[in-house]
Amino acid sequence: MEKITSREILHQIREEAAKKISDSRCRILICAGTGCLAGGSGEIYRRMRELAEENPDIDVEFGPEIAHGSGPLEVKKSGCHGFCEMGPLMRIEPAGILYTKVKPEDCDEIFHRTIEKGDVIRHLLFKQDGLEYKKQEEIPFYKKQTRNVLKNCGHIDAEHIEEYISTGGYEALEKVLFEMTPQEVVEEISASNLRGRGGGGFPTGYKWSQVARQEEKTRYVVCNGDEGDPGAFMDRSIMEGDPHKMIEGMMIGAYAVGAREGYIYVRAEYPLAISRLKRAISQAEESGLLGDHILGTDFSFRLHINRGAGAFVCGEGSALTASIEGKRGMPRVKPPRTVEQGLFGKPTVLNNVETFANVPMIINKGAEWFRSIGPEKSPGTKAFALTGSVRHTGLIEVPMGTTLREVIYDIGGGIKGDGAFKAVQIGGPSGGCLVSKDLDVSLDFDSLKKMGAMIGSGGLVVMDDHTCMVEVARFFMNFTQNESCGKCVPCREGTKRMLEILERIVAGNGKLEDLDLLEELANMITETALCGLGKSAALPVMSTLKVFHDEYVEHVVEKKCASHTCTALRKFIISPERCKGCSKCARNCPVGAISGKIKEPFTIDTEKCIKCGACASACAFGAIHIEG
Repeated sequence: MEKITSREILHQIREEAAKKISDSRCRILICAGTGCLAGGSGEIYRRMRELAEENPDIDVEFGPEIAHGSGPLEVKKSGCHGFCEMGPLMRIEPAGILYTKVKPEDCDEIFHRTIEKGDVIRHLLFKQDGLEYKKQEEIPFYKKQTRNVLKNCGHIDAEHIEEYISTGGYEALEKVLFEMTPQEVVEEISASNLRGRGGGGFPTGYKWSQVARQEEKTRYVVCNGDEGDPGAFMDRSIMEGDPHKMIEGMMIGAYAVGAREGYIYVRAEYPLAISRLKRAISQAEESGLLGDHILGTDFSFRLHINRGAGAFVCGEGSALTASIEGKRGMPRVKPPRTVEQGLFGKPTVLNNVETFANVPMIINKGAEWFRSIGPEKSPGTKAFALTGSVRHTGLIEVPMGTTLREVIYDIGGGIKGDGAFKAVQIGGPSGGCLVSKDLDVSLDFDSLKKMGAMIGSGGLVVMDDHTCMVEVARFFMNFTQNESCGKCVPCREGTKRMLEILERIVAGNGKLEDLDLLEELANMITETALCGLGKSAALPVMSTLKVFHDEYVEHVVEKKCASHTCTALRKFIISPERCKGCSKCARNCPVGAISGKIKEPFTIDTEKCIKCGACASACAFGAIHIEG
């Protein structure tokens, strides 16, 4: 690609790239996000490439109503399409067909039937409630979303800068460099009321203005791509599927505050995201969009990637910058804040991946457009990782203010299996639980704060009535305690004591006074911990203790777990009426806790029983069940 040294050359390359895509006879986009790659999409990509190379002059047929060019047949690796439950996914353009759960052995049939003849392979289409959906945009999972940040994910080749440029990429950078002053950029972002998508919801424009007004002229822009919440993969998917959008947002931020260097902090567990970011940065440098005198102006900017070792605490701003500096990732006392003394002691803009990815759209379409989406105080869209006991898991994007009911039932397809909705954990280990009465609560920063929960980075773990909420609280407390940096006593010791209590309760050794002690410890940690992660560490326990208090009491008083999740509280019983006396259960018991005579009902010695469930699994007559 020609070096882009001026605005005119950028326009020319954009037109050429867009024309190349529109002229193609057919584009086969195979999801190459982490999830689909794990499901075998890499092999699917290789086979489709082979078929395209073996048949270079193939005639593509999709019917007279679907226009396509006379150019080459293209097989591309795209980013995450979002519909992870149905992966590996393949999108065929210009027909807009989406094939789900594709296997390598399907490739020949897809090529010779769909590409050559225009036939739709019905068994590869998505089906729901008796209906089948040919086009991606018609599927309820996608139809109910507003994909702005994720617009390109699944639709472009994430590994080639020309594809991003063809969609209007770097148009916003061009606009700010030639038509706006740094102050006007800050004012536009402030007017949009874009709030940080990393969890805190801090106004982005105000943060930028604080950095811009500092007397120190050496400034940095840092992107937080650490994303340590269990079950969260929003930022990862953006970095894998549309890295240039985030990079462009960082460049605009750098121009606005007068920074010449930026850092992207990514956890080492995201090797694909790191690989694609490195490629994106390299291509931007080679094309002249990163480096000195960008687009022939006085603006210069360089980007570096730092890999984190996986510490959850490094999602906190001061711990993150310390880690980049080569120090142990631990929060520090504030003030001074990051905007005053951040990376290397200099003023620093620190936002997460999704926040930066919103910036180019705001510059191109205006603050008023952005504010027209969602509530007044929390405008725009938000990406969520929808996981757990929901029929259709995946990556979604909806306007702020969308309700949980719409997300779980309209997009997620409702609760899977025979379960009923019980709760949703929102905001990861720093968040809280919402229940049935909260299904119509608006998903925005302020509404959730009133509920004792938070959006966090956007993790949504849906739980059905087979879930033990005490065990959920123990799981998140175990995570938080393991990830505590240990700097402050309230978090280091307080989370350890809370975890010990929760482990006693699920082991059947809890006491009623433990519940009061949990509440007391939770309040102490929230009020006295050093950083935001420590202050929110007890939220999952506090919210479950408040909403599911009876479940805690059942565990400590009756020594029962209604969902049968807590192993120590199970009691296996053999039904005399159903038992045939075959002895299969006794032969499978690892500790010899089952005895009896052949052709007579067997019994379980509850003192010896280790509650492993091997007997219930072995019984062919359904004679063994858990009491209660």
